Amino acid sequence: MDHRPPHPSHRQVGEPRLPLLAVPFALIAAVTVVDVLAPPDVHLGPFLVAAPALTASFAGPWMTGFVGAVAVAAQVSVAVVRTTATDLNHTFQIIALVLISIFVTLFAHLREVHEKQLTQLRSVAEAAQEVVLRPLRDRMGPLRLASVYLAAEAEAQIGGDLYAATRTPHGTRLIVGDVRGKGLEAVGDAALVLGAFRAAAHQEADLPTLVAYLEAAVAADPDGADEPADDPGEAFTTAAVLDIPDREMTLRLISCGHPPPLLLRGGRAIPLEVDHPAPPLGLTRYVDTGFAPQSFSFEPGDMVLLYTDGVIEARDAQGTFYPLPERAADRPGDGPDALLRHLCADLLAHSPGGSLGDDAAMVAIERVTGA
Repeated sequence: MDHRPPHPSHRQVGEPRLPLLAVPFALIAAVTVVDVLAPPDVHLGPFLVAAPALTASFAGPWMTGFVGAVAVAAQVSVAVVRTTATDLNHTFQIIALVLISIFVTLFAHLREVHEKQLTQLRSVAEAAQEVVLRPLRDRMGPLRLASVYLAAEAEAQIGGDLYAATRTPHGTRLIVGDVRGKGLEAVGDAALVLGAFRAAAHQEADLPTLVAYLEAAVAADPDGADEPADDPGEAFTTAAVLDIPDREMTLRLISCGHPPPLLLRGGRAIPLEVDHPAPPLGLTRYVDTGFAPQSFSFEPGDMVLLYTDGVIEARDAQGTFYPLPERAADRPGDGPDALLRHLCADLLAHSPGGSLGDDAAMVAIERVTGA
């Protein structure tokens, strides 16, 4: 089953928060009353600038300008009651208040424009990612699967986490990866990797050839230039690529700079560390290396957990990383779907305010039969 917890709905840009609006108006009223009642040599008018400045932090330019106008009107009223509106001291206070109100209203406008841009970018990136990350099937041959994608709370910080699975004549192939960078560019790079995987996973005879095909797709210059990019670290993708035969109680793994999958067996979480990991996709042309698959036992009842670094790099309030192996070892005993529900709830509880700093993806695979 494919889980996609919806991203929390965002407050409309510039929408006033009604309970907070009471604060600047209460401040204006309090300063006005106290200023009128204060001794002649005491002037509290400068405190009125706090009202529009405070409003600009949470409301749009129209509300900020309105609060500034109310503050100016209050200052004029104080001047009329205490002396006259043309009194030199009050005149300078009124002019300063008008200028500051104009300034903070402009600030509120710029903040609103920025929020609209971020909201639009996040919306487009989320829509693109939903198209790129197709739901995984619950059952593929002798395997049961479940996947989950958790979006970071930070605006426009959607990442390039990716996963996919496809059937071959002899088994199932899977990939989980993480593209360097954030936003739409990362989603586009993830789409490139997934497109190459889906095109070649059921055609290439062996895993090294498949990974070499993915490397060629990532390393290719999108502008069609013959020379590679000047910056070798400009674009790369960490990935774990697996081949799980139907009739062999093994799995074959090539790790391209990705965190090791966890084999869950007998109450233990065993990292599947390969002896010869490859560099991330997009960087292997700079390193003399090959793609050597390594085999691991994978028997009925075993479960393998694939994940991206957004899971293991999540921190609690004290800065402690999420202990995925320990939490995964305590998995419920009723399948991959239950495991991911357990881990998602636990991961969000571990993160301050239930908010992740980076996108996170997990895929759980259980072998339920021998063929």
